[in-house]
Amino acid sequence: MNVTKKVIELSGGRQIEIETGKLAKQADGSVVLKQGDTMLLATVVAAKEAREDCDFMPLQVEYKEKFSSLGRFPGGFMKREGRASDNEVLVARLIDRALRPLFPEDYHAEVFVTVNLISADKDIMPDALAGLAASAALAVSDVPFNGPISEVRVARIDGEFVINPTFTEIKNADIDIMVATTMDNIMMVEGEMKEVSETDMLEAIKVAHEEIKKQCQAQIELMEEVGKTVKREYCHEANDEELRQLVIRETYDKAYAVAKSMTSKHERSEMFEAVKAEFCTRFSEEELAEKLPLIKKYYHDDVMKKAMRNMILDEGVRLDGRKTDQIRPIWCEVGYLPATHGSAVFTRGETQSLTTVTLGTKLDEKMIDEVLYKGSEQFVLHYNFPPFSTGEARPQRGVSRREIGHGNLAYRALKNMVPIGEENPYAVRVVSDILESNGSSSMATVCAGTLALMDAGVKIKKPVSGIAMGLIADGDKWAVLSDILGDEDHLGDMDFKVTGTKDGITATQMDIKVDGLSYEVLEKALEQAKQGRLHILGKMLETMPEPREDYKPFVPRIVQITIPSDFIGAVIGPGGKVIQEIQKTTGTTITITEVDNKGIVDIFGDNKEALDTALARIKGIVAVPEVGDTYNGKVKSIVTFGAFVEILPGKNGLLHISEIGNQRYASMEDTGLKEGDSIEVKLIDIDSKTGKLKLSRKALLPKEDKKKEVKDEKKN
Repeated sequence: MNVTKKVIELSGGRQIEIETGKLAKQADGSVVLKQGDTMLLATVVAAKEAREDCDFMPLQVEYKEKFSSLGRFPGGFMKREGRASDNEVLVARLIDRALRPLFPEDYHAEVFVTVNLISADKDIMPDALAGLAASAALAVSDVPFNGPISEVRVARIDGEFVINPTFTEIKNADIDIMVATTMDNIMMVEGEMKEVSETDMLEAIKVAHEEIKKQCQAQIELMEEVGKTVKREYCHEANDEELRQLVIRETYDKAYAVAKSMTSKHERSEMFEAVKAEFCTRFSEEELAEKLPLIKKYYHDDVMKKAMRNMILDEGVRLDGRKTDQIRPIWCEVGYLPATHGSAVFTRGETQSLTTVTLGTKLDEKMIDEVLYKGSEQFVLHYNFPPFSTGEARPQRGVSRREIGHGNLAYRALKNMVPIGEENPYAVRVVSDILESNGSSSMATVCAGTLALMDAGVKIKKPVSGIAMGLIADGDKWAVLSDILGDEDHLGDMDFKVTGTKDGITATQMDIKVDGLSYEVLEKALEQAKQGRLHILGKMLETMPEPREDYKPFVPRIVQITIPSDFIGAVIGPGGKVIQEIQKTTGTTITITEVDNKGIVDIFGDNKEALDTALARIKGIVAVPEVGDTYNGKVKSIVTFGAFVEILPGKNGLLHISEIGNQRYASMEDTGLKEGDSIEVKLIDIDSKTGKLKLSRKALLPKEDKKKEVKDEKKN
């Protein structure tokens, strides 16, 4: 067994070890990456030949966390890992977005990259290591790849940047971003921030890049040691240079005119297609059947793409006629859906989101059971992208990885602005349905989500807006585009989404499709993005400047109180008897959560009377009797020497016969008290040893009544 290892030194005495040649040797490339007790097995396998007529990169990335890695059983009836969780999908997307641009443009064989978490340290975040593991597996294979890359998490904690912080450390971070780069260039950025400046974000990226350079160098050395510097030969494309020149010569000017036509998305698409169709008429059916795949390729890459890009770089004109920093027209509406708890429509150009907000109880919170995290989320956001939003005639089958990724970006943009815990007792669900799409529907979701939350009466800390930035670069010429169209994303060199409040950035996602993105360009994009999102925020606030003062009338209400943890059992009762009885008789829903040695009680009901009744019952259970207080009690039983009176639920005290009135009673029959009677009493003593309560009615009698009773007694 020929095992090769490389060690990468991290700050704080931490180490990352990469090993190859021991596990999964039949894969084209495999490594085991280890940090502490965390171990990732990454493999890559590529087909020898490309599928017929395949003109794209068929890359498939999978990330899987094994429950056995932490000595746990999976949940559910089957007790085995099933479909990928949202977290696993998001990590796989991070890897995919960093790797995909670096495969050769003419390489079209199927490539499968798989990363498995096989051993887990409870405090080490494995997603920050997955990109390095995947790239290292490619490095030790013969699969053509213009890497290596690596990914790291960079966080700012107490003013200091930390690479790959632990789960414990990340709780105190105000910047939490994942950065992927090659030795020279930034490839991908994604993460969340607590209203930080553009300068701070740029500094975080630079810190990450310096660390990644060391990790890339280690992979280069590993690749050299295992003898994989020469990659496999392939031939996946057959080109016809004469045909390519003919396509360019006959169609470029016409396509350029279409690009300048400033028509709508579908009209422009039809006009581009008409130019291609006219060119195809010069060939016979037999010739066209043979040449059509190449015609499509040359027309897309060498005509449409270049026409649009040259128009922007040479004339400063975009497909819809806007300037590079101009935002499309915006209109918003709130309360569009009358029966929802909150709703908003946000439309920017040809992109439209219809977003709803639903408020629920603790029982409605999202339950999470993953390998390294088990708990619940009070705030969730879901994003749906139906085919009709782009005019596509195809079925919708489940939730796509893209929908999970775009929804997560919008969620991270808003999450730190949505109050949770004691500030807001409601579970909050935001759902964005994209009705039209031509550029940055995730950013439309952020804007519509903000408006819908305010329409619902959720007291968000600050409104959030978002914008997608693009880049067209050719040599020394480049242009940063604000609020990009779908075509500008598809044919451009960058997709850079930035969200934030008026005071700073809350989330970002950036994908680079070109080598050599300078920090000068990145700084320009961030500043232009700031101006754009502030413009969008202004338009939003014209529609709704602040949250509604109150929830809508049909929103069920929640009352939240805090009780000592010692009383949680008393409120629940044996087998849940007490809390179930309160819910049944009042028609409310009650949840109790223990946090920091105290109980958080949420009472959820449809009307104020029900809430007040349930609240009074619970307060009665948890109330502590105090000497000197007066109570309206109920006689529970009569004995020869007095009566036992319930002054609070489950708390009885003795009202001695001598404390019932000022006169002397020969027997309890003379007092007239019966079981079930209501009587006002005062707590006059609590036995320090037994805790027994001593009650008095006599202490509450008015002075004149006392004097009258004394006189009556002397007469007798």
